[in-house]
Amino acid sequence: MLLYNFLFLSKMENGHKEDEDKEHPIKSSTCKVDPWKPDSLTWQRKLNTKANTLTRFNLKLREIKHLAPLGVRLWHHVNAEAAEGRISIIDPFSKRLVTSYHGVPLGGIGEALEEVTEVSFNGISYSPEYVKIAQSLQINFLIVFVSHPNGKKSSTVLCPRNPEVLKKSASSGIGSWDWNLNGESSTYHALYPRAWTVYEGEPDPEISIISCQISPFIPHNYKESSFPVSVFKFTLSNSGKSSADITLLFTWANSVGGTSEFSGHHYNSKMKTKDGVHGVLLNHKTADGRPPVTFAIAAEETGDVHISECPCFSISGISLGITAKEMWQEIKQHGSFDRLDFDGSSIHSEPGSSIGAALAASLTLPPDTVRTVTFSLAWACPEVRFASGKTYHRRYTRFYGARLDAAGEIAHDAILEHANWVSEIEAWQRPILEDRRLPEWYRITLFNELYFLNAGGTIWTDGLPPMQSLATIEQMKFSLDRSSSDLKNTKDIDHQKDSTVEILGRMTSMLEQIHNPTTSNSAFGTYLLQSGEENIGQFLYLEGIEYHMWNTYDVHFYSSFAIIMLFPLLELSIQRDFAAAIMVHDPSRMKIMSDGKWVPRKVLGAVPHDIGISDPWFELNAYNLFDTDRWKDLNSKYVLQVYRDMVATGDKNFAKAVWPSVYIAIAFLDQFDKDGDGMIENDGFPDQTYDAWPVTGVSAYCGGLWVAALQAASAMAREVGDSVTGDYFWFKFQKAKAVYDKLWNGSYFNYDNSGGSSSSSIQADQLAGQWIVRLLEDLNEIPRYARACGLQPIVNEEKVRSALEKVYNFNVLKVKEGKRGAVNGMLPDGRVDMSAMQSREIWAGVTYSVAANMIHEGMEEMAFNTASGIYDAAWSQEGLGYSFQTPEGWNTDDEYRSLCYMRPLAIWAMQWALSKPELHNHDMMIKNGDITETLNYEHHVGFEKVARLLKLPEVEGSGSFLQLFFDMVCRRLPF
Repeated sequence: MLLYNFLFLSKMENGHKEDEDKEHPIKSSTCKVDPWKPDSLTWQRKLNTKANTLTRFNLKLREIKHLAPLGVRLWHHVNAEAAEGRISIIDPFSKRLVTSYHGVPLGGIGEALEEVTEVSFNGISYSPEYVKIAQSLQINFLIVFVSHPNGKKSSTVLCPRNPEVLKKSASSGIGSWDWNLNGESSTYHALYPRAWTVYEGEPDPEISIISCQISPFIPHNYKESSFPVSVFKFTLSNSGKSSADITLLFTWANSVGGTSEFSGHHYNSKMKTKDGVHGVLLNHKTADGRPPVTFAIAAEETGDVHISECPCFSISGISLGITAKEMWQEIKQHGSFDRLDFDGSSIHSEPGSSIGAALAASLTLPPDTVRTVTFSLAWACPEVRFASGKTYHRRYTRFYGARLDAAGEIAHDAILEHANWVSEIEAWQRPILEDRRLPEWYRITLFNELYFLNAGGTIWTDGLPPMQSLATIEQMKFSLDRSSSDLKNTKDIDHQKDSTVEILGRMTSMLEQIHNPTTSNSAFGTYLLQSGEENIGQFLYLEGIEYHMWNTYDVHFYSSFAIIMLFPLLELSIQRDFAAAIMVHDPSRMKIMSDGKWVPRKVLGAVPHDIGISDPWFELNAYNLFDTDRWKDLNSKYVLQVYRDMVATGDKNFAKAVWPSVYIAIAFLDQFDKDGDGMIENDGFPDQTYDAWPVTGVSAYCGGLWVAALQAASAMAREVGDSVTGDYFWFKFQKAKAVYDKLWNGSYFNYDNSGGSSSSSIQADQLAGQWIVRLLEDLNEIPRYARACGLQPIVNEEKVRSALEKVYNFNVLKVKEGKRGAVNGMLPDGRVDMSAMQSREIWAGVTYSVAANMIHEGMEEMAFNTASGIYDAAWSQEGLGYSFQTPEGWNTDDEYRSLCYMRPLAIWAMQWALSKPELHNHDMMIKNGDITETLNYEHHVGFEKVARLLKLPEVEGSGSFLQLFFDMVCRRLPF
């Protein structure tokens, strides 16, 4: 479920100090850290800080002319998809709500609720397919009431007053609530997956309140990390001379945003009290046939804290009980809901009306004392339903089942177990936070960029095939007339006197048999699991909340470092899916927006651009701007990633399972070596991750990846016992490496060898292949692994350092004095390459990867100076307001493109370079001597046969003469 709660705060004073002594690392602190108070290193904002105005990118006239044909086709496609009730992968024509009010998201992986820069929640929306900003909810808040013996009282919603909210609140009654928080003395602190809000003297000058938000994002934990829940621990202290009666109120609307709030037939009910945990379930039916969802709000009663419930109040429309205004008056007058007359029955909403619920935690706080109050919020939406009709169960259902009321159990268990989560999170983060060799901004941003693994439209399934229905059978003859004795899934169930169980068992068994052939022809990588290996589920995350494609592979190449370091089994699951996808051939036709041609959706041997959107795993390649079967980076990136993942995990079963797909990937890409010199060539269109920046001939980016991939494939062949193939790929590696070196111009590697206007451009990402090889070679320097890996640099060290220095001095320092990151393209004369939209952009994830490359080369100061530009632009107080929604990039005019994007997770590539994780290498020695083609002739013939079978048909001429002439001129013009 993708639930998005947008809180109100945006930016706040930074308060970071640069370390005075960065040269002397410190060991773990001997002082006990209080986890319920803000860490000393956090991202911070005052609650009353003014929001940034975000500026979306604009095309230059030249770019408009060049992209016009694509734009027209895309406009028709977007409208056609909308008419069918579907979404387009990208919709640049519609405006969406954009704010800088973002904070740490709530919940485990694949279960995100976006939190926020204070403890209020609004703007929930959810969909298993894509992120949509729905109408805002103005009823999800945390509220405090304080009363002293002398009659002094104060109360406020813990959210700064928002005139727009109050203007729209007449029907809900929340306009009568107290909105007294100024926010000047209140500060939001974020260090993902935790956040704290400190209310110093607000609303009462003698009472300090600290709210700590915790979500179960725990590296290497594949159970709790999947739970849809967060805990709010409040620490209250009284510096006055008299006691204070305090009530904390947690309100929640029975809604997921949009029109379903008013569709009626939603209902609330009290949870059964257990272990002192009280709560309310809010059961929501949703609209438009989407799966139902149940929320649970819960609180823990202790000897100091009394909990009372208001199971239902009316927000708007027909009132079946008390209204929001009456609920407020009740709690303000009596400090609890104990006087409410509630008979325990469920209360349903009427169409056109909306309802909410509230929990009150009441306590007396003596002078100079500290008390804590614990709330939790959970949500159960066990089904993920895609536009294709296929439905899956979420990972958490493995532990709580698929019942909607499991939300109550999850909320209950979170209150009892959250201290253990915090201990594990502390053990993970503390060594990095206390390493003073690292800049403060880096230590903070490293963790906060992980927000995307929640807020990036993530889904984590139980790993089982989709649940089937008769609607998906189409025309197929079958019969249920079978004895129940041979039906699987029913033999251990006592269904005496229960015909429903038996009939369902028959139907389930038959549907599974009918759909098995279809499932086996999908990208379902779980079938590559070996006997005894655990199925930890399948993982999906969007390229971005504006780019609706699951697991976009050319971008995952960068972001995957976060996953392999923190959740390696999830990374292996993703790679198995792509291993299966490589073997899929789908001849169904799709229209390409760039030239209007119809092409096969996915051909055998090509790594898909993405795993799909409307029917993931079954309908690959949602991307339709270009024909990605002809892209030159995807296959190389696959080989490099699976090699890295193999040596990072030491999983030999994984290596053997994916090896055939590695061989096929190399054989498929070999067809783009048009002249037989060993090097692939780009085809004059944007046939790689820079899909608005054309490239022709041998290129620094794709060529370097190809060279590195050949070497990795050679090493992997030996790992699986195929030394003959290992020798052959090593020969091809040496041959390609010699050609790649011809791009060297004396100080860096040219963008390509076509002689066009961008050919001599200084590409920030020119050493992507060297970066991957180098990160593995660095680990080879650990003594006991000194002879294990055998990977060699694709270019010599002097050239690498020269190229990185060139990128730093030109792409970094010549743009905004180094305060924005590395621009993708820079001309040798020091001007930004304006030949394409993306050449003039600064990509956050690419800048992080360039910095990682610098770290591998021992250029750490330069690396952090380079990457700090991303912090300055996206996260700092003086920046552009992209915190917790880091975009793909921004241009030199500070205009963003594609907020909340996958690639910036590449900051973890920097951490990989710094930490040099231990690799589990086996016997992968590569011969250092020359391997001649003659010695491998027999294998060469076999490889060529495979490559010929995978070869694509020749591309037909496309476009009019005028269009072709225009494109040629544009590529050669110097502007």
